[in-house]
Amino acid sequence: MSTENLTPGAPSQGEAGVVAKLSTLDRFLPVWIIAAMVVGLVGGRLIPGLGAALGAVAVDGVSLPIALGLLVMMYPVLAKVRYDRLDTVSGDKRLLVSSLVLNWVLGPALMFALAWLLLPDLPEYRTGLIIVGLARCIAMVIIWNDLACGDREAAAVLVAVNSVFQVIAFAALGWFYLDVLPGWLGLPQSDLNVSPWQIAVSVLIFLGVPLVAGFLTRRYGEKAKGREWYEEKFLPVIGPFALYGLLFTIVVLFALQGDAITSNPLDVARIAVPLLVYFAIMWAGSYAFGKAIGLSYERTTTLAFTAAGNNFELAIAVAIATFGVTSGQALAGVVGPLIEVPVLVALVYVSLALRRRWTARTTR
Repeated sequence: MSTENLTPGAPSQGEAGVVAKLSTLDRFLPVWIIAAMVVGLVGGRLIPGLGAALGAVAVDGVSLPIALGLLVMMYPVLAKVRYDRLDTVSGDKRLLVSSLVLNWVLGPALMFALAWLLLPDLPEYRTGLIIVGLARCIAMVIIWNDLACGDREAAAVLVAVNSVFQVIAFAALGWFYLDVLPGWLGLPQSDLNVSPWQIAVSVLIFLGVPLVAGFLTRRYGEKAKGREWYEEKFLPVIGPFALYGLLFTIVVLFALQGDAITSNPLDVARIAVPLLVYFAIMWAGSYAFGKAIGLSYERTTTLAFTAAGNNFELAIAVAIATFGVTSGQALAGVVGPLIEVPVLVALVYVSLALRRRWTARTTR
């Protein structure tokens, strides 16, 4: 759902108007995503050595093919951000405080509770899910937010804040939720061995590089050609590459872990249940909260997607580095995007439907 003509704050065009603006790629987005997942899973399962070859191309545990796909995916969206409007977001204390509480207090606590409630007999998967809950999204949420016509500037600010907290708080929260809190509750404890440097590398690659590239592109593009040319000529050309990058990332990700997923269907189903509950509660709860405190549709949408998404790249890297590539913790991390991608795509459509109702009520 390309949003060049559906800018944040613009009045709704109605369902027909929205559909009319979609390219063929956008209209059949769920089909392409499901196809990409199937291609990745089948390729990883049937092509000998494909997963190992893709996984071998990595630096500090970060898969370079996945990094490439995410960079291509995020760059066009971050190039759309009007950086001269960021001060209007940073001054919105309701949005910033709400995002911090949802991401760094409620999100990890909810995943901890669901993991223990629904996987009491599967300690490895339980630990893996808790790690997923600690890794707050700094990458794919950019594109979900843009597809749902959320506030791009708000998304850029909240993702940047999440990245800072991720470097500072991830290891400490891992220690708290895997060791300290279970000890207080008389539950089995685990250890998480992760360095701040590993987290910083993830943040730098998945957010820092496309953010700097997007900022410089807009600054010098507008300086050379003007804002009208930049937004009406340049952005429509690079816009589709966000979805190309998303599909490429999905194919690579599922090719890397296709064998693990298809070899353990019952385990995948057990892991999927708490994830589905988590995404539903976090998105719906955040959306309702944003509406209750008087945020606009665009910022409510941004709040909901940034709270519901997770940084699966970091979660998988941490699980593999700490527990091993064949561990249950790593499998739980891999199942994360298997569930997250289709669920959040569905929530994009839910959000757009709510956008039409929201606008209709406010224009009566």
